[in-house]
Amino acid sequence: MAIPKVMGTEIEYGITVQNDRDFDPISSCVLLVNAYREDAPAKILWDYDQENPLADARGFQVEGEKYTPNQQENIARNKTLANGARYYVDHAHPEYSCPEVTNARDLVIFEKAGERIVEISRREANRLLPPGTQMLIYKNNSDRKGNSYGCHENYLMDRRTSFKQIVEHLMPFFVSRQVYTGAGKVGSENRGHPCQYQLSQRADFFETEVALDTMVKRPIINTRDEPHADREKYRRLHVIVGDANMAESSIYLRNGATALVLAMIEDGAIDRDFSLRDPVKAIKEVSHDASCRREVELQNGRRLSAVQLQGEYLELAQRYVTNRETDPGAREVLAYWERVLDALERDPMELADQLDWVAKKALIEGFISRKGVDWDSSQVQMLDLQYHDLRPDKGLYYLLERQGKIQRIVTDEEIERAVHHPPEDTRAYFRGSCLRRYGTEVFGVNWDSISFGIGDDPIKRVLMNEPLKGSKQHVDELFQSSPTAAELVKNLKS
Repeated sequence: MAIPKVMGTEIEYGITVQNDRDFDPISSCVLLVNAYREDAPAKILWDYDQENPLADARGFQVEGEKYTPNQQENIARNKTLANGARYYVDHAHPEYSCPEVTNARDLVIFEKAGERIVEISRREANRLLPPGTQMLIYKNNSDRKGNSYGCHENYLMDRRTSFKQIVEHLMPFFVSRQVYTGAGKVGSENRGHPCQYQLSQRADFFETEVALDTMVKRPIINTRDEPHADREKYRRLHVIVGDANMAESSIYLRNGATALVLAMIEDGAIDRDFSLRDPVKAIKEVSHDASCRREVELQNGRRLSAVQLQGEYLELAQRYVTNRETDPGAREVLAYWERVLDALERDPMELADQLDWVAKKALIEGFISRKGVDWDSSQVQMLDLQYHDLRPDKGLYYLLERQGKIQRIVTDEEIERAVHHPPEDTRAYFRGSCLRRYGTEVFGVNWDSISFGIGDDPIKRVLMNEPLKGSKQHVDELFQSSPTAAELVKNLKS
């Protein structure tokens, strides 16, 4: 039986400062992250000792050095938030890693909460900038200078499932799911075949099928083996092939359908061979076809469009869910997946109120028609970027939202609550609640541990190897009986 698909996302945001000739992205990121303040600010370290980014899921360790910043740099670059998330500087980008959640709907809520947190800190950072300059943040995947930055998904999986099987069944799924996960993009990059418009911001940047790298020769399937949980029981599938989505429907389906497919892989429920003859070529072909009708070639000689290929995965998922006791959320994802594929088969433009790439295409085509410009216009490229602008009064996605032209999955009230409070059904609840209750005594944090500095005693590290333990149900009584961190640590040992 497949294990629950605890999941999360890591979003790297684009950053620039208008009218700053000496713009330094790293110092700007540090300013941005530190501009965000919560009720009980504390200097908490991110526990790099618990990380091993050089472990490969294929069973070996890659040569290289693990970077560990000194204590001052660590504190300056990292914030662990009371909602259980991590907000930090990753290379030259601000990054928000949402807390662990158990379903696609909560994933939408907490990823959207990240947008609000970044926008709050942007406004605060702007107060500290020289007059005439302004920091801008974009939830997109390319700076138009050949640099791509990621939206990474993470899913808890059973370590007993062979990585070879994961690759075999996921590769065609990832190549074809762009039809609903794409954020839309004007033109091509990275020596990609010229096109006016494509589905995905990331597709042009994938150059190999399977590898550990995330920045050079990017693979469709990443092999990082860093479970952030009990290593004997779990693996964390680190997915780097997705786009940074604005539309709630795209986020919901991106994570919901993927979680279902991963459960099917664990349970051996995929009994068809969808292997592609050339996945790297196919991912670009699918992205460059806004009609969604171009066929890709399978190893067995069949030719299917991306929508047809997704339809076959959907058919297997429907059979899988019918034969099992599953939570209602899985059935809701299935129903939504089916409706979206049906519309894509008829006419993708029917989904202009739901999917990012379609909404953006409709906006741009309307502008081109009104202004009499073409796809190569700098104004069109600016519209592409402005769709992802996090400023509520400037971002084109938010304009569509205000006008009621984009469908919602969650409510503003749910998102606002998630800015300040963790999910209640994973260990993120314990992490976030510890920060809120004992913030000044928290010394260090990682996804699977939290350490306390209590008086002159040695640092006390509490392990959280089980992602579903530490939920509100598990620990609320513990918190009620532990008014101080010292009592918490004592009660945990008793």
